[in-house]
Amino acid sequence: QVQLVESGGGLVQAGGSLRLSCAASGSIFSINHIDWHRQAPGKQREWVATITSSGRTNYADSVKGRFTISRDNAKSTVYLQMNSLKPEDTAIYFCYADSSITRFNSWGQGTRVTVSS
Repeated sequence: QVQLVESGGGLVQAGGSLRLSCAASGSIFSINHIDWHRQAPGKQREWVATITSSGRTNYADSVKGRFTISRDNAKSTVYLQMNSLKPEDTAIYFCYADSSITRFNSWGQGTRVTVSS
């Protein structure tokens, strides 16, 4: 099993910054990549960013240049640094672990980010 716990959400003014954390535990050896997704009120969940086990990163166009995904292997934690936040970034942010053992694929419980205008 892989367990994920997000933290770091909150209320911030437009233009501000937040750093989200996703702490992984359990069978982390099996993780291929960890993603951040978000779900805004009344909208479908959307992919935000990915970091692979080799450290490659990829971003949705809507956040490219503003958000940075990184990881600290010693802490088994993935971060999402969010800068230049916009009201449209308001959402619940979830991390997702893709495992080589399919049944270990896991979602965290989410952390809420609210950006005021």
